[in-house]
Amino acid sequence: MANRLKADKAEKKKPANPEKFKPEKEAQVTVKQLVKDERTHKIAGAFALLVSLFLFIAFASYLFTWREDQDKVFRGAAILLPGEEVKTTNLLGNLGAYISHLFFYKGFGAASFMFCSLFFVIGVNALLASRIFSLWRNVRYVIVSLLFFSVVFAFMFRGSAFAWGGAVGDMCSDWLVRMIGSVGTAALLLVAGLAYIIWRFNPVFKAPSLGKTKTPEPVTAMEGATLVVAKEVLKPEVIKETGNKLKDGMGVLKKGPKDPDEEVETDLQLVEKDEPVEEHPEDVEEDIEEEVEEPEKPEIPLQVETPSVTGKNKNNKPAPDLELEIKSYPEVNEPVDVPVEEVQPEVKPVINQEPYDPSLELRNYKFPGLDLLELHGSERIIQDPAELETNKNQIINTLKNYDIDIQKISATVGPTVTLYEIVPAAGVRISRIKNLEDDIALSLAALGIRIIAPIPGKGTVGIEVPNVKKTVVSMRSMLSSEKFQNNSFSLPVAIGKKIDNENFIVDLTTMPHLLMAGATGQGKSVGLNAILVSLLYKKHPSQLKLVLVDPKKVELSLYRHIETHFLAKLPGEEEAIITDTKKVIHTLNALCIEMDNRYDLLKEAGARNIREYNEKFIKRKLNPQKGHQFLPFIVLVVDEFADLIMTAGKEVEMPIARLAQLARAVGIHLIIATQRPSVNIITGTIKANFPVRIAFKVSSKIDSRTILDAGGAEQLIGKGDMLISYNGEITRLQCAFVDTPEVDSICECIGTQEGYPQAFFLPEYVDEKQFEGKELDLDDRDTLFESAARMIVNSQMGSTSLLQRRMKLGYNRAGRLMDQLEAAGIVGPSQGSKARDVLIKTEADLDQLLADII
Repeated sequence: MANRLKADKAEKKKPANPEKFKPEKEAQVTVKQLVKDERTHKIAGAFALLVSLFLFIAFASYLFTWREDQDKVFRGAAILLPGEEVKTTNLLGNLGAYISHLFFYKGFGAASFMFCSLFFVIGVNALLASRIFSLWRNVRYVIVSLLFFSVVFAFMFRGSAFAWGGAVGDMCSDWLVRMIGSVGTAALLLVAGLAYIIWRFNPVFKAPSLGKTKTPEPVTAMEGATLVVAKEVLKPEVIKETGNKLKDGMGVLKKGPKDPDEEVETDLQLVEKDEPVEEHPEDVEEDIEEEVEEPEKPEIPLQVETPSVTGKNKNNKPAPDLELEIKSYPEVNEPVDVPVEEVQPEVKPVINQEPYDPSLELRNYKFPGLDLLELHGSERIIQDPAELETNKNQIINTLKNYDIDIQKISATVGPTVTLYEIVPAAGVRISRIKNLEDDIALSLAALGIRIIAPIPGKGTVGIEVPNVKKTVVSMRSMLSSEKFQNNSFSLPVAIGKKIDNENFIVDLTTMPHLLMAGATGQGKSVGLNAILVSLLYKKHPSQLKLVLVDPKKVELSLYRHIETHFLAKLPGEEEAIITDTKKVIHTLNALCIEMDNRYDLLKEAGARNIREYNEKFIKRKLNPQKGHQFLPFIVLVVDEFADLIMTAGKEVEMPIARLAQLARAVGIHLIIATQRPSVNIITGTIKANFPVRIAFKVSSKIDSRTILDAGGAEQLIGKGDMLISYNGEITRLQCAFVDTPEVDSICECIGTQEGYPQAFFLPEYVDEKQFEGKELDLDDRDTLFESAARMIVNSQMGSTSLLQRRMKLGYNRAGRLMDQLEAAGIVGPSQGSKARDVLIKTEADLDQLLADII
C-alpha cells in the first residue's frame, strides 16, 4: 500500500505536457538565472577591481619605463605575441606596456588614471551588492575630467617628450592655441578649471563683512509702510516684538496678546510711508489724532489710491466719505525667460538600462518660438479717471434714488470691462440691488452690465461695466508669462485674462472635458486656436496627439501641416482632418476602441491612470513584447457639434457621451464647440459629462442658462468676451487673440521639421452591421486574417484580448477573427476564460495551411 501511494505521488509530480519543457526553454531559464544570480555579480565586481588595480600598476609603471619600452610598443599588437628577444620593463609585462601606450600616447595622457576610479566604483558596487557609489555621477565626472585634464596637461607641457596630454589633449590644445592664442587658451582653461571645481565640489564663497551690521528696522506687514498703533506710540522694542507677533505668512496683520503691564489699543493701521518717520511721540500723535468730519455736500470726492500687494486693511473703519479705490495689478509687457530646474524623482536604475525617453525618436524637434506670435496693440490697460469718476457717480446716484446706501466702492480695471465693487450699508437687501440691473445700465448708457450679487468669497456686490476703450489680449503675452512657462500641468491651456489682469491658465486634464458655445462670430474659433496653440507650444509630438473634426472644412485646415507630428487618423484615410460625417462616426468609435484597449493595458500594469502607467513604462517596469507602449495624450476637437447632431444624431452622441464618461483616466480629452446652444444639441447627457463650459455672447438668457445653468452670457459684449464655469465658479475672461497668419506660421515651423513616417493611427473600425445575418465563410475572410494568424502562432496564445491589444481592434471584430481562425484549424475551440489551444506550432506549418486555404 505504501509503495502504491509513492507511485501515485511520483506520477502527480510528472509534467502533464512533456512537450512544453524543451531543452531550449531550459537553456533560456538557466542563462537568466545565471545573469540574475548574486554570485555572478560578485564575481564581476571582483574582476572589475582586478582591472582597476591592473590599470593603476601599469600606468604608474609606464611613467618611469616609457623610454625603454617605446620602441617595442610602436610595433602595435604584435607585441602581444613576441619572441624571446622582445622584453619590456613595465611591471605588468608586454600587456601592461601596450595598454599604457594606448591610453597615454594615443588617448588622454596622464588623465587616463580616471579609468581606474571608474572600474573601482563598478567593482565595489557589484561586490558589496549595494550602491556605495553613484555610478552615473562618476561616469559624468570621468568624461569631463578626461577631456579637461588632457587639454590642461598638453598645454602646460608643450614640447615635452612624454605624452602628458595624449593625442586627444595635443589635438585640442593645438586647435585652441591657433584659434585664440596662448594667452586666450590659458585664460579659458583657468575659467574652465574654476567651473570644474564649482561643478565637482560646489564650494561656498562668502565675502568678508565690512563695518558694523546695520540694525534692522521694525518689522511691518508691508514694505514701505510703518506700523502705527492708534492713540499711542509704542517703543521701538515693543514695535519690533509686536510686529513679529502680528505678521503671519501672508503678510496680514493680526491682533497679538496685550502686555500685562501696559494697556495698549490694538487698532492697527497701515500708513503709506513717503518719508522716514522719526521717533517723536508728539508728532505721531498729531498725525494720528485727526478729526473726521462728515461731508455736508452731496458730491463724493474721488481719491485714487494704489492698493498694496498684500491687500487691504480689514481693521480700518469705513469713513463717511465714499472714495473710489482703483486696484492695479502687474501687467505682462515682455516675455519672461525664467530658467526652470527640472526636479526628477530619484529612480533606482535597472542594470544596463536607462529610463525610456519617448522623445528620442524626434530628438532634434524644436518647439516654435515666441517670435512667431505678434503683440496686437499695447498690452497696457488704459485707465481714464474721468470715465471712472463718472461711472462711480452714476452708480451712487442711481442707488440713492432707490434709498440704497453704500459704505464703500472700489474699481478693478480689466482689459475689456471694469468691476465696481460696492459694500452696501447695513440692512440693505442684496436682491434690491440685483433688480436694478437695467436701471444702472440705463444711467451708464452701457452696452450691457452684469451684476454679481454677491461676489463669491467676498462681502461685496460686483457691477461689471464695459470699458469705452478696450485692450486686445495677445497670445504672445499669455505664453511668455511666468505662469505658463513654469508650470507642472500635463496639458496647460492659456485661455485669456481675468478682470484683474491675471492670466487664466489651467490644466486640461483637470477639466477634463471642455464645452464651448456662443453665437456666430463671437470668438469660438479664436478660442479653439488659442487652446491648440497653447498645447503646441508646451508638448512634444511624442506626448500629444490631436483628432480634429471640422464639418466647416476651413476652420481647422491650417493644422494639416503638422499631420506627421501631432495628428491622429484612421488607417487608410488620406486626410487627417475629418470633415465627412460618416468618417466622424468611425473615428469616434475608433477612439472608444482605443479607450478600451488602454484600460486593458492599465489593468495589466496595475495602474489607475495614464500618468502612473507612463511612469512605470518609462522606468521599464512593463514589457513591450506584451503589448505595452508609451501612451500619449489624445485631444478630440470638434468645431461644430450641432451639425453632427443634426446629420447623425445618436450615432455621434453615444460615443461622445461614452468617451466623456470614461476616457479621462486613459488620457483622452474632448473639446466641443457649437454655435447653437439649444437643449436638443447640448443634451443632459452632454452637460453632465462636461463640467467645464465656456459661454461667449448669446442672444437670450435661455441660451445662457442652457450653457452655464446661469444667466449673464447675454450681457457680454462680444469679440472674445466670455464666461467660463470652472470649479463651480463663473469667471469673466477676455479671450486671448491669435490671428490666422500666426497659426499658419506656427504650423509651418513645426511641419518643416523632421516628423514621424506617418500620422498616429487609431484602431481600425469596421461597422459590425455589415456582418449581421452572414454565416461564417472562409472564402470571405477578414483582411487581417493572415496577420492575426501569424501573431497567434508566434505567441502560441489563442486569446481574443491579445488581438484587441496588438492589432487595436474592437471586441466584435477580434471575436470574429478568432472564429475564423478556429474554422481554419489554427486554434482550438473556446475554453471559457482560458486561452484557446494553438494547433499550429511553427510558422512553416502555417504557411502550408494558408497556401492550402487559398
